[in-house]
Amino acid sequence: MASTNSFGAKGTIQAGGSDHEIFRLAAVEGADRLPFSLKVLLENLLRTEDGANVTAEHVRALANWDPTAEPDTEIQFTPARVVMQDFTGVPCVVDLATMREAVTELGGDPAKVNPLAPAELVIDHSVIIDIFGRPDAFERNVDFEYQRNKERYQFLRWGQGAFDEFKVVPPGTGIVHQVNIEHLARVVMTRGGQAYPDTLVGTDSHTTMVNGLGVLGWGVGGIEAEAAMLGQPVSMLIPRVVGFKLTGEIPAGATATDVVLTITEMLRRHGVVGKFVEFYGEGVGAVPLANRATIGNMSPEFGSTAAIFPIDEETVRYLKLTGRSDEQIDLVETYAKEQGLWHDPSREPVYSETLELDLSTVVPSIAGPKRPQDRIELTDAKSSFRKSVHDYTDDAEPQPLAHNHVDEAGRESFPASDAPALAFSDDDDDDDQPVVHSAANGGDGRPSRPTTVKTSDRGEFVLDHGAVVIASITSCTNTSNPSVMLGAALLAKNAVDKGLAVKPWVKTSMAPGSKVVTDYYEKAGLWPYLEKLGYHLVGYGCTTCIGNSGPLAEEISAAVNEADLSVVSVLSGNRNFEGRINPDVKMNYLASPPLVIAYALAGTMDFDFEAQPLGQDPQGNDVFLRDIWPSAQDVQTTIDGAISQEMFTKDYADVFAGDERWRSLPTPEGSTFAWDPESTYVRKPPYFEGMEPDPSPVQDISGARVLALLGDSVTTDHISPAGSIKEDTPAGQYLREHGVEKKDFNSYGSRRGNHEVMIRGTFANIRLRNQLLDGVSGGYTRDFTQEGSPQAFIYDASQNYAAAGTPLVVLGGKEYGSGSSRDWAAKGTALLGVKAVIVESYERIHRSNLIGMGVLPLQFPQGESAASLKLDGTETFDISGVTALNEGSTPRTVHVSATKDNGEKVEFDATVRIDTPGEADYYRNGGIMQYVLRGMLRS
Repeated sequence: MASTNSFGAKGTIQAGGSDHEIFRLAAVEGADRLPFSLKVLLENLLRTEDGANVTAEHVRALANWDPTAEPDTEIQFTPARVVMQDFTGVPCVVDLATMREAVTELGGDPAKVNPLAPAELVIDHSVIIDIFGRPDAFERNVDFEYQRNKERYQFLRWGQGAFDEFKVVPPGTGIVHQVNIEHLARVVMTRGGQAYPDTLVGTDSHTTMVNGLGVLGWGVGGIEAEAAMLGQPVSMLIPRVVGFKLTGEIPAGATATDVVLTITEMLRRHGVVGKFVEFYGEGVGAVPLANRATIGNMSPEFGSTAAIFPIDEETVRYLKLTGRSDEQIDLVETYAKEQGLWHDPSREPVYSETLELDLSTVVPSIAGPKRPQDRIELTDAKSSFRKSVHDYTDDAEPQPLAHNHVDEAGRESFPASDAPALAFSDDDDDDDQPVVHSAANGGDGRPSRPTTVKTSDRGEFVLDHGAVVIASITSCTNTSNPSVMLGAALLAKNAVDKGLAVKPWVKTSMAPGSKVVTDYYEKAGLWPYLEKLGYHLVGYGCTTCIGNSGPLAEEISAAVNEADLSVVSVLSGNRNFEGRINPDVKMNYLASPPLVIAYALAGTMDFDFEAQPLGQDPQGNDVFLRDIWPSAQDVQTTIDGAISQEMFTKDYADVFAGDERWRSLPTPEGSTFAWDPESTYVRKPPYFEGMEPDPSPVQDISGARVLALLGDSVTTDHISPAGSIKEDTPAGQYLREHGVEKKDFNSYGSRRGNHEVMIRGTFANIRLRNQLLDGVSGGYTRDFTQEGSPQAFIYDASQNYAAAGTPLVVLGGKEYGSGSSRDWAAKGTALLGVKAVIVESYERIHRSNLIGMGVLPLQFPQGESAASLKLDGTETFDISGVTALNEGSTPRTVHVSATKDNGEKVEFDATVRIDTPGEADYYRNGGIMQYVLRGMLRS
């Protein structure tokens, strides 16, 4: 749609050998003082101004932005493109395919349902680490991936052919966010003769990684992404912008991972939820692009909407390195300078708030055991673990593991009786001193807990609390960054040269972000050292960080569960929430790739790298971490000699074509998809069943029951189905009933295209604590439709409530829905029959997604909670005042009346968290998909 051009901003520039129409920011008074990120939004409004959704008043409101004001002005942001990964992308394509059928049923043309903005999907979330520590691990894992996901991949291949403006990057290529910065990102877009900033939304919260390249974008739910693909703008409030000044240089021994964990801690403490973070100052130019991407990637972990760096010489250098065309590079530089988007360190924009970090103060760190913002200085890691383990067990005295013995084949064995076991006192002093006890009985009357494990291929050893059973170099955050990836490889070389070996109970894995990593490992000659320590290539994809760590060895898993050990994973990722990484692992720590290998060598989290040796060299000398840590100069020299532009141009030359496995997949044809009624992967969802051309009036909620009463910091990982599927759960029972063997269950993520599986896995995380039950974790509730209100699976209870015509509510605490931007956390909630969620506070994406699925997000009155109101979840809820939405406005509050069994009532006014008129339209229509579909029919 052509802009009304109220400000006379339309003009042309010549760049990259072509003329391009642009909308000059200089035409709007006040534009020059705005932060970089708001300039990008301002250009977006100028170009999409239509007098209705985007008006001159919106442009002026943004140009006159008051940095001190709380956000209260709604604007409509139209992203240039959409990027998806397959877990969240498959449901998008399923919904688009379903919309084509709904359009047909309502008298429209199905072929008109297409992405109206370029949409690119990278298949990166489906590889599972079944095989590790051996040369054929990659090939075998990919084979398993195709066997498990054939139906999904055939469906995506159909979508690539059936939909215009939709491209798929096949499996085994790389992680979506790294593929995005290395290849997909344009920085400046050209389309229809116009040049404009590359902006996007993505179906993964870590879409913000591309912020490091000067591209404004963030994660949204799949349902919002579908709307953006179909030309709907993203409704948002003009945000506050936090300026973050970087000075100094990273000291020797610290890494980009340590920087990002420090920034995450600082910004989470400061409070940046719903805000933009923008990096500025003289120090920005010295931050390598890979480090910028690492920082941008972690934006969801500190809670901001985006965390962006401006465009500068470093941006251009990276575009050249990664093989972008000369024409594109000229366009980026010319456009950015013309529009005032080129970084000028001498000019400081006005920000809402500012923070500053001197990079020289950063120290080696990890984060855990369950949240990325819980940073721990490495020197405090042992004492911190000893305190934290008390939250996971009642007998929290881990005992040091016996010294390793290496046989002639290089294998280590750990005899159970090699040394006396040690324990430490129960107090919380940082200087706990080991106390010798008898290994036979714990020395103080307590039963012995350390467990001897006998394996067929790894010898015999003892496991205790704190044992590192997974040490994985994984995820988009760090496997994009050559400094930490080559640092890890050099540490591996030094360790091998010193005769060190990884402990036999550690599951090791290397899952790079792109094939380029493999290329520079090979050129640097470092693969053999990584493989000597068990770090063979397992796949190019998001593995351990997303819960695709694969099973532990059967003997180890059995020992962990029988002894109820609190064992540990260490991963170079961005997410370590409870229950996410592996069902056998209670405690999860984030660390840089070099530290991941260090912990694999140590074998336990109960370890002090300063004081304890990792082992001995062939001469019997103790080897400490400091002895094998590579110098910054060695890392940089290796980077300079190992990475070239040709690697990027070769690996991305035909990126959408895929390998022989992909090309040989039988591909369905036709404008609508031929659903297979026997499929357990891809099924037609019920969102549009019985839908009329016009929405029915909004109704109040009466007679509702509580499905779950939850506490603080319930994340979308607690709500959304993720990880492996257990046989004795509703999802496992469903698959068995449909003829699926347990070995073929696959993960929830791989089955996101089947709503029947996903509903059954919603609120089913093993660490979820539903306070309707005492001392019970997992996907259970009380079923008030049954005599005595017995414990039941949440899914089973919801079906009974649906049969009885009883609506449901969920009660929660603070920061409800933090974590990944998972559409199924909202879809599953809606399909279980939940009509309203009442909590103390939300994080941005999940609140928006609930509205997108027709669920009403409410907040307790300020300062109140379920506990303060003495709600125990046994009440029956009536919510009145919702019908005011039928009058075209959104009420600030609705009245809630909760009736207890004895007739006593608890009454309060809950705040309605429908924050914009656009969200109100979605809610009136029963959800965003229904709103979009009705809009398409009208047009």
